[in-house]
Parts: sequence; C-alpha cells; structure tokens
Amino acid sequence: MPSGRPLTPTGGLIGWTPLPDVAGWDEEATVGAAPDPARGAAPAPHRRRSGFRLRDWRMGTKLATVLVIPSLAFLVLAGIQTRGLVGQTTTLSAFAEQVGIGRQISAAVDRLQHERDRTAGELAALRSAGTGADRDAAVAALEPLREATDRAMAELRTAAAPLADADAAWRVSYSEAIEAYDQVVNIRAAVAPAVLSSDTVLGNYHRSVAALLSLLAEPSPGGGRQELTEAVLRYVQLSRVKELSSHIRAELYAAARSGRYEADDQVTLSDLRAQQLTALGAFRVAATADQIRRYDRTSVDPAFVAATRMEERTLPGGGDAKPVLLDATQWWAASEQRQELFRQLESEIVADAVRQADDASARQLRDTLLVAGGIAAVLLVAVLISLLVGRSVARAMRQLRGQALRIAQVDLPLTLQRLRAVDRPIGAIDVPPSVIDSQDEIGELAEAFVAVHRSAVDVAVEQAMMRRNVNAMFVNLARRSQVLVERQLELLDELEREESDPEQLENLFKLDHLAARMRRNDESLLVLAGTESTRRWNRPVGLGAVLLAASAEIEQYQRVRHENRTDLHVVGHAVGDLVHLFAEMLENATAFSRPDTAVRVVVEPDGRGALVQIVDEGLGMSPSALAEANAVLAEPPAADVSASERMGLFVVSHLSARHGVQVRLSAGREGLVARVRIPVELLAEAPAPEAVQATPVRLARGTSQPALTGRVTASGALAAATAELPVAGWHPAPGRPAALPVSPLTGRPLGDGTDAGAAAPAPAAAPVTAPRPRPGRAGDVLTPDSGAAGGGWFSRQGPAASAPGVTPAPAATPVTGGTNERGLPVRVPMAQLASAGPADRPAVRHEPDPEAVGGMLSRLYSGVRRAEAEETTEMYLPRDEGGRRQ
Repeated sequence: MPSGRPLTPTGGLIGWTPLPDVAGWDEEATVGAAPDPARGAAPAPHRRRSGFRLRDWRMGTKLATVLVIPSLAFLVLAGIQTRGLVGQTTTLSAFAEQVGIGRQISAAVDRLQHERDRTAGELAALRSAGTGADRDAAVAALEPLREATDRAMAELRTAAAPLADADAAWRVSYSEAIEAYDQVVNIRAAVAPAVLSSDTVLGNYHRSVAALLSLLAEPSPGGGRQELTEAVLRYVQLSRVKELSSHIRAELYAAARSGRYEADDQVTLSDLRAQQLTALGAFRVAATADQIRRYDRTSVDPAFVAATRMEERTLPGGGDAKPVLLDATQWWAASEQRQELFRQLESEIVADAVRQADDASARQLRDTLLVAGGIAAVLLVAVLISLLVGRSVARAMRQLRGQALRIAQVDLPLTLQRLRAVDRPIGAIDVPPSVIDSQDEIGELAEAFVAVHRSAVDVAVEQAMMRRNVNAMFVNLARRSQVLVERQLELLDELEREESDPEQLENLFKLDHLAARMRRNDESLLVLAGTESTRRWNRPVGLGAVLLAASAEIEQYQRVRHENRTDLHVVGHAVGDLVHLFAEMLENATAFSRPDTAVRVVVEPDGRGALVQIVDEGLGMSPSALAEANAVLAEPPAADVSASERMGLFVVSHLSARHGVQVRLSAGREGLVARVRIPVELLAEAPAPEAVQATPVRLARGTSQPALTGRVTASGALAAATAELPVAGWHPAPGRPAALPVSPLTGRPLGDGTDAGAAAPAPAAAPVTAPRPRPGRAGDVLTPDSGAAGGGWFSRQGPAASAPGVTPAPAATPVTGGTNERGLPVRVPMAQLASAGPADRPAVRHEPDPEAVGGMLSRLYSGVRRAEAEETTEMYLPRDEGGRRQ
C-alpha cells in the first residue's frame, strides 16, 4: 500500500486526496514513508558504504585483514631472518670455494718457487763465467720448470673462473697475482742473456710469489667464524715458512753456482732465517695438535734433517771463519727433498682447511634450508589454519546472512501472504531450523534468528486469526444487515404497490433508494472482509443494463448521461461486482463535482474488450494525489483503518483486481476521466435475436413526443428518451407543463403511476389546482410491457428470466420522475435495472392485513436468526500454484 497520509475525497471523479494532519496520526515510523514537508525533513537516508571506514568493511574483508596482516608481518620477519641465513650461506659457500682454490694456488706457488730458485743459480753461474754453451744449458735446464709453472697457473685460472662474481677483495688479489705472473713470463727472456741484474729478475719472482700468497690468505668466513679464520691462517703461515725455506735455498744455490758469497748474502740469509723462525712460531701457535705432530714428523725425516744440516754448515762461525760454500748439486738435491716434504705437509694443511670450510658451508646451507623450510612450513600451516578458521567464520556468516535475508524477504513475506487469505483451515506452519549447527556465538545468533522468525510467525498467525475474526464479524454484520435490507425492500415493494397517495409514495421511493444504498454499503463490507457478493446471475446481462443498475444505486442518478456505442453483454457471475464497481465510481463522480453538471458514461469497444469512460466536471486532483490513487488501483491494499476511511477506492481496487479489470484515473479538460477496461473474459455473446422481446415505445400521456414502434435497442431508446432529463436546479420553461419522459422499455411516462393503457380514476370533485403527479418507480423503466412476474435487480433471487439465456435490453440514460415543488428532480427507484417487473398493481388501495404483517415480521426475525447461524469457525488458507497446501 502506498505510504503517506490517508486519502479523502475532495474533488474530481474519484477524488481521493491527502487528508490534513489529524491528532494521533503517526506514520513517520512507517518503512518507506515519503517525506512530508509539513512534518519537517525526512529521516536521513542510510549513508553509503565507504572503503575508508573500518566499520563499513564486509566480514570477508575484515577476516582477510585479520589473517593477512599477521601473516605478512611474520613473513617479513621470517624473510629478514632467512635473508641473513642465506647471506651467511652464500658467504660460507664463497669461502669454501676460495679455500678450495688454495690447492691450485699452493701448487702454482711451489712451481714458481722451484723455477725461481733454479733461475737464481743459473743467473749466478752465467754471471761468473758464462759462455754460449752455458746459456743453452741454462735455458734447457729452466725450460721444464717454466712449463710446469705455466701448467700450474693455467690450472689456477681454470679453477678461479667460477669465482668471477666473488667479493671485490678476492678479485683484486687475484688480478694482482695474475699481473705479477705476467711480469715473470715477460722477464724470462732476460735470463739467458743475463743483461739484467739478479735482483731485478728475482724481484719479479718474489713479487709474483708474494701476490699468490696474499691471494691464498684472502678467503674470509665473515664474523663469528674464528675456527675457519684460524684454518686459513694455519696453511698461510706454513706456506710462508715454505716460502722462506725456498728463498734460503735460492740464496745458497746461487752462492754455490757462483763459487762465492756476495757482500750482503750473509745478512740476507740471517734475515730470512729469522723470518722463517717467526713464521714457524706463528704456525705452531695457530696449528692444531695433530698438525703440529705432523710437522714434527716431517722435521725429523732424514731428507729434511740432511738438508737442515747442510744449511747449518753455511752459518757463519766464530772469529774470522767464513761460511762454507756448499756443493751446488748436493745442495739442490737435498733442499729439493726438503721442499717436497714441505709441499706435502702444506697440501695436508690446505686439505684440512678445505674440508673444514666445506663442512661449515654444508652445515650453514643445511641450517638455512631447515630454517627456511621451517618458516615456510609454519607460515603454510598458519595460513591454512587461518584460512580454515576464516572460511568457517565467513561461511557461517554468509549462511547466517542468507538465512536472515531469506527469512526477511522470502519466508516471512510468503507466510504473511498465506495468512492474509484465509479460505481454509490453518495448519501447522513449520519454521525451518537454523542452517548453522555450530555451538559458537554465530550458531547462537542463528538460533536467535530462528526464534525471532518463530515469534514473528506466531504473531502473524495470531493477527491472521484476529483478522479472520474481524472479517467474520464484518461478514456476519453485513449479511444480517443484507437480510434486513432485503426484507425492508420487499416490505417497501408491498407498501408501494398498496399506496395511492403521491406524496407518501414519493417518500416510500426515497426510503427505497436509501435502502438500496444501505445494501451497497453492506456489499462494501463484504469486499472489505474478502467475501463475494450474494447477488448472482446465471446468464449474460447487457453492459448498458449493468451501467443503468449502477446509476440506480447512487443518490444523484439523474445527473448521469449514458452514451452506449456497443451492444456488449457481461457474464453473469461478474454482473454484481461490476454494478458495485461502477456504482462506487459514479457515486464519487457525482458527489465531488458541481451539482449543476452532468456525468457522462461513454461505452466504446476496446479491441475484443470494452472501454467505459466516466467523465465528470469536478475540481480534479493534484498530480501527486492522482498518482497515489492510481497506485492503489493498480495494487489493491490490505484491509486496514484507511480502507474504511476511503471505502470507495478500496472497493474499486479489490473488485477490479478480482476480475482483471483495469481502472485508471487521468486528468480531463475539466475534472477527471476514469477509464475502465473490461477484458474479453468478462464479456459474453449477445442473446439470440429470436429470444429478444419486442420493446414497444409508446407516446407518453401529456407529452408531445412521438411514439416509437418496432424493435429498438435499449441504448438508442434511452438516448432519445432522456435527452432532456432534468438535473439539479433545472426548472421547466414558464407557461409550459413539465413533460415527463417516456420509458423506452415500458412506453409509460416516468412519474405516471397509472398502468399502461388505463387512466387513473378521477375524483368526484376535482380541485382547482392540478393534482401532483405520482412518482415513478424503477420497475416502470426496467420492466417490459409484457408484465412478466419475477424478481428484480434488488431481489434476492436476481432478475427473472423472461426467456432462457436472454437479457432484456437496458435503458441507455437514467430517468427521473419529474421535479418537486422546489424544482429538484425526483428519483425513480429501480429505474436503471433491466428486469421483469412486478405484477400489475391494483388500482384500489387495500388496508394491510394484521396477520400478514405479523407473519412478515416473523419471517424477518427467522431470517435474522438464520444469518446469525451462518457464522463459521473455520479458517482457510489459499493453495499454492501446484495445488499443495502451504
């Protein structure tokens, strides 16, 4: 039902417009209520969701945030830790590779030392007494040593190739060692000619060996790896000891080949021996016990001892004794064996360092992999657990949201819709259980929703029972009132037939009209209660007759002008509701338009259906009120307090929805235009021509209208007979008697109470003034001249059928019974109904029989008791589309 304030008629055809504010009316809390300027600003709408507000985030986003942020923090910390471990692993791996190249470096140093020492002896020999043959012999002796040195350096270059991306310090040392060796290669050509001094040639060899020893000492394991640093220091110190021993060999071999000591040879030898002892001491400090034992075993080797003893002979003695010159061949052979022992011990020490570095690198790599794997496993387990928990919570929240939305938007509205229509007993309405079976807070919340749903259903059932009781009260009251009204109408019919006084007869006709309006109000109560009317027809009825019957049920029927351009008929089961619908619309059209205007009813074909337009000349309606009224007509509202305040709109809406009739209001030139589209399903075929009774139209007494003979239609006859019907405020022209219109169906003048073809009995002494005309009745308009007996439109059995399946043609325009002394038109009761009229009325009034009156009252009381017994205690629900009970 449209929101806003209730509606009341103020102008126009239907004329329902907003009511002014009344005390106690409060609908601001209604869901979807429209803003009312008179009440102030409307409530602020629900604010739009913002992604910057934490409270506006969806539950999935919040859960994802709760899970992702700690995971990211853990991942960052774990990444930092893993990065440190990876860095240490990389450092140790590079350290192990650099230490591993120590084998090639020590081998290259040994070959270079061998070449240097032999070159020192050959240079000394060439300088003392060198000939061409000596030069050739020196070159031949040095050539194998040079080739061995080149092979060792080539192996070093090959081993160092993977370390091109090593740390900068190692790359610099390696570059210096290669450059120093390149200088040695270049200086070799100057050995045989002996054009350069020995210091120059041997200095290049010394620098190359020193550069290789610096490269050998370059590996660094980083901080916190003291054992690895000491491992490097051990073989470096032993290599220095070996280098000093080789240098001493070179000095002694050069002196032996030249046959004399130079002036500074003893000083150099003393300095070399001192450095050797220092390096040996440093080695013994850094070396392990096992390495010291191995050095001691090497030092007591006979070859090592023999070389040492020969070297000791070269030491200067006391006094003026000169150092002994050793035999060059013997010394070279003895020192070479000692150097080989040093070489073997050096290789073992380097191998120990390489093995220790590899173990440390492997351990670090294993630790790094374990830590990284552990971090990944912990993170994966945490993420999986978080996802499982978050998914469980999110799924429960989605299920809870879906259940709540289904309850609010599907289940509860369907239940309320089922309970609104109560046409069969209410069974047990099952409330589905919660879709969440957990025992946490979400499960408790789901159970709370189910409890709320169950409470809402219980309240809805109670309201449905209350509504059923109210509807039952409406039905009982309406039917009781209908029984009383029907008996009242029957009594009025009898009184009208027996009454001969025109004034009394006019009052009886007014009372007859009020009773007919009371019956329409009772039928409105039945519509309000959702019950169909008791008036039924089993045969088609002309659409013009339906409109005339609707006009007969309103107060200002004389203002209605009919323009029927069709000869359509309405199926019998919808006649009563259409009469009621058009009566409500004509009532509002005449009540809310000026009394000196006419209301036109135009009937036109609309495809296979029919279009009825009701045009008034009222004040109209505002666009908002018109839109609201059309909304109510398009979708029938539920019965509530506002339905009783605007009964006409409620009744029209429900009756049109019941039969699929489309009713729409629109603004006209003056006032409103109501368009009623009757679907083809409510229309029936016209009766057979041979079954239609002839309707003679005779000339009315006291008028100058020509008589119409032959078979005519009701719409054409009424259009001719009611062209000049009086309306409110209309008076006949002066000097001209008020001619009464002639009924197109009976041929008698409306308002003339005499029977057709018989004159009223004249009084013995006629008064000076003309007698007042007797008011006409609806039976004079709707009853054919044949005078067939039967029930009329307002009887309980419905119109009598003069011929099976035939509907008498109704009059096209309403008829009045003249005017009274105030110039107002006189209503002709039952003048708009096409039906068989009552039997011929007696010309002489008879006094009522007391026994007959008593019997009538007894029958009235019996009817009231029967109406009270019609109350039912069962309550029904509608079936769904599949035919199952809901």
